[in-house]
Amino acid sequence: MQIEDLRIYVAVMNAGNFTAAADQLMLSKQYVSRRMAALEASLGARLLIRNTRKLSVTDAGKVFAQHAQRILDDIQEAEQAVSERRQELHGTFRISMPMSFGMSHLSPLIADFLAEHSALQFQVELADRYVDVIGEGFDMAIRIGTLSDSTLIARQLGELKRVICCSPAYLKRAGEPKVPEDLLQHACLRYGREGQNGWELKVDGKKKVLAVQGPMMSNNGEVLCDAAISGLGLVLLPEFIVGPALQRGELVSVLDACHPDSLCLNAVYPQHRQRSEVNRVLLAFLQQRLNA
Repeated sequence: MQIEDLRIYVAVMNAGNFTAAADQLMLSKQYVSRRMAALEASLGARLLIRNTRKLSVTDAGKVFAQHAQRILDDIQEAEQAVSERRQELHGTFRISMPMSFGMSHLSPLIADFLAEHSALQFQVELADRYVDVIGEGFDMAIRIGTLSDSTLIARQLGELKRVICCSPAYLKRAGEPKVPEDLLQHACLRYGREGQNGWELKVDGKKKVLAVQGPMMSNNGEVLCDAAISGLGLVLLPEFIVGPALQRGELVSVLDACHPDSLCLNAVYPQHRQRSEVNRVLLAFLQQRLNA
């Protein structure tokens, strides 16, 4: 068994097929196929089931993938341990981050971080979904909001204040809500899962969920911000999305005394990455810059 075979196998698992893995590794599809056949022969076990439509993974293949990834991570950490003597981080690092916050706040920071550590190569995915960090081969994911129970390690990077706001035109047309219950009579533009569960606000120090309704629900805050600026209704979004429009006067805040709790900004990563020097340095960098 060769280390290269482990890298190829993990790439095939993450890509889902030989062609995509070969493109990623800059190898031929035929070579990838031969190496996978040799790997299965050396193990004496079937890892992958090939057919004309898709590539399936056997139970043995899933177990082997976890061990293979751990071995590759250990090799990378060993290489980094040696490179630390040169005070240089290197290797490939996959990170997932939410679309709007990633573009407005994290993208410039990642660029600055890479400028300081030029031997690193980052693969950045922007998506408004919770990626499967381990299953999809990510080293870290940045997440906003309450974290679900998992085996991932979480480190808080900061907090994000949220605001209820609307356009001046909507406020003039529909009137200003004076108490949280007034929201039930207004058009409310709802975000993602919160749109299905209702808006959770603080009333006299107690949390209250209001089943608001409105003409739009989206999993993207920028879309809802644009809709609010156009006068479609009230929106509850983090300040990093609506802040510029509030400063320009395109939106105005309401119910300032009844805003919900701030959202937690967290970095999550697999347990086997907790010794990673890249993780440690990147986390310290993000915490320092985001809270400056």
